[in-house]
Amino acid sequence: MRCAFTGRSTTFARKTSSENPPAKPIQKEDNMAKKYIGVIPPIVTPVDEHENVDEKGFRKLISHCIDNGIHGIFVAGSNGECLALTQKERDRAIKIAIDEAGGRVPVMAGVMDSSTRRVIENTKRLEQMGDAAAVITPVFYARHATQDETVRHFEEISRNTAADLLIYNIPPFTGQTLTAATIIKIAKIDKVVGYKDTSGSFPEFQKCLSHFKGTDFVLHQGATNLAAASMLLGADGYIPSMAPLFPEPHIAMYEYGRKGDIANTMACNDLIAEISTIWPITKSQTASTKYALSRLGFFDKRVIQPTEPIQPDEEKRIDAKIEDIKKLIANFREVKA
Repeated sequence: MRCAFTGRSTTFARKTSSENPPAKPIQKEDNMAKKYIGVIPPIVTPVDEHENVDEKGFRKLISHCIDNGIHGIFVAGSNGECLALTQKERDRAIKIAIDEAGGRVPVMAGVMDSSTRRVIENTKRLEQMGDAAAVITPVFYARHATQDETVRHFEEISRNTAADLLIYNIPPFTGQTLTAATIIKIAKIDKVVGYKDTSGSFPEFQKCLSHFKGTDFVLHQGATNLAAASMLLGADGYIPSMAPLFPEPHIAMYEYGRKGDIANTMACNDLIAEISTIWPITKSQTASTKYALSRLGFFDKRVIQPTEPIQPDEEKRIDAKIEDIKKLIANFREVKA
């Protein structure tokens, strides 16, 4: 198989999950093994006309990501419409992702919910599906009184699971912004291995970068516009939703950032900033992302109700933008050659 944008051969022998060992941790330069690092997109969930998971299309998308060098899969996040799916279909999406990844890359799965008990139940089902980290937010649709509520949330979940746990800070969807001080508290809890920050508060993320420097605690930047600076300052990866469509610049920015190569990191960031202009073309970022990724030819653009669907004129604008971005990537490749 060849990457649609790089033209490089990316041949992988497909193995079933039973044939594959768990994904190997990426070895950091300081010799600390960290499992959940690199470019890990919050993958969309293709659905059919009944809003059930399109298994065939979903498997193709996941293998496309892996075959083109993506370092991991984040399934059942907000970009995957996890709370719009029924519980049965949400669990099915997670199980398909774990099976299709087959140990080739690590999988992170959203188990976030509206109470501690519900998250524990989600996590216990996840444990039965295979090897994946549980991604957990503060509870939502709740009146948050203190940051300590979320600390207790993680303490109780940790007592009731054997899975790796990842903190997910996404204030627009939870109504609570976790501070760096709270992240540091939660990180001390058994089985909590990392943090995805989509708060957009870079000063707070910098505090985490400073505090956890030289440790095995994983830090991911969830805001793509802050990813370049985060990588240069020592983040372990980032979570870009458009990486499946344009893997090359996203992976390159991670690699350059890890090396501290400012010029090339920022050159990649310019490309990624242009890619990010696809999102506001529609009223819903989910609809624009899903349509753009549907251009890979694996699945339909369909979003789950009541999300505002993409309009024909918006499709044309995204199509044109994708062609422009392909040219920019080709030009960048020529300059680097």
